[in-house]
Amino acid sequence: MIDPQNKTVSLSHQCQLLSPSRSSWYYESKGESPLNLSLMRLIDKLFLKTPYYGSRQMARHLFRIGYCVGRKRNRRLMRLMGLEAIYQSRRCCVNRKGCQ
Repeated sequence: MIDPQNKTVSLSHQCQLLSPSRSSWYYESKGESPLNLSLMRLIDKLFLKTPYYGSRQMARHLFRIGYCVGRKRNRRLMRLMGLEAIYQSRRCCVNRKGCQ
């Protein structure tokens, strides 16, 4: 939609009309670092063995094997790969008394 070669309407005016900010037009994504890519491969391999590990437990496991990865970084990488821990849902009372 935005044409940078347009001589009649400036780029800033085109961005103003179409409502993206001008800085987002120039923004180029950096992608993931090589360390993050290797961590993602390792997390994927570990997740196949232990699919019940969430981000906290996975971060502890990575720390035990020698990678100093925080829980938030681990959570971001797992979310980027679409990994979620598999766990049992909460069971309700059998006779339904006291359950809301």
